[in-house]
Amino acid sequence: MNIKNELSFLLLFLLCSYGFCQETDHIFRLGDSIPTVVDSVYREDQFYIGFTFNLLTNKPDEISQSGFSGGFQVGFVRDFPLNEQRNISLGTGLGWAINSYGHNLFIGEDENGESIFRALDDDVSYDTNRFTTQAVEAPLEVRWRTSTATSYRFWRIYTGFRLGYIYHFRSNFVQEANKVNQTEVPELERFRLGATFTFGYNTFNFHFYYSLNPFFGDATIQEEQLGISTLKMGLMFYIL
Repeated sequence: MNIKNELSFLLLFLLCSYGFCQETDHIFRLGDSIPTVVDSVYREDQFYIGFTFNLLTNKPDEISQSGFSGGFQVGFVRDFPLNEQRNISLGTGLGWAINSYGHNLFIGEDENGESIFRALDDDVSYDTNRFTTQAVEAPLEVRWRTSTATSYRFWRIYTGFRLGYIYHFRSNFVQEANKVNQTEVPELERFRLGATFTFGYNTFNFHFYYSLNPFFGDATIQEEQLGISTLKMGLMFYIL
């Protein structure tokens, strides 16, 4: 092998060695870190948990709220993005909620099984007077957020409606030597419809629910429409 061939072989060897080193370095650098896979068609499917303080609204003057009234809700929402950026979407799902309301409205029935609705005067002493509902719910939301395919911390505004059905109702009145529990109230509107608004950042969000139909649609008290509904305010937590 002459000098020219030796130089050519050495040059080829150096080029190959350099390329191998570059490739090896690339492999090592990949091995030093976990590659990130970007999901360009991500969804914000979420479990939600909410806690609320419940106010009674649209009630007659004789009816007042007393004691603590609160609620708890949990469920899952499926996300359907509407644009290429995927920051606007529709959300729908299924959930469960329990709510309790303290008040001075007595709910009972007479000897004929007819419902009784009566406002309790201040001179009537009792230990407990409240009704509790358990319902299945289906949220339907228009959702806006600042999320990206690589960021799980973002601002959000969700607004829409929530359909519900009360499958369990219980009114509980307790005073000394007297208890009245009522579970079947024909005037109760078991199908529920409410407007919702939620905003916040990351997991921590403020939530509002306003009922669009009353609890007791055909009920009257002293010849006045009872018309009680609710406004719920609280916190909503989302888990991806």
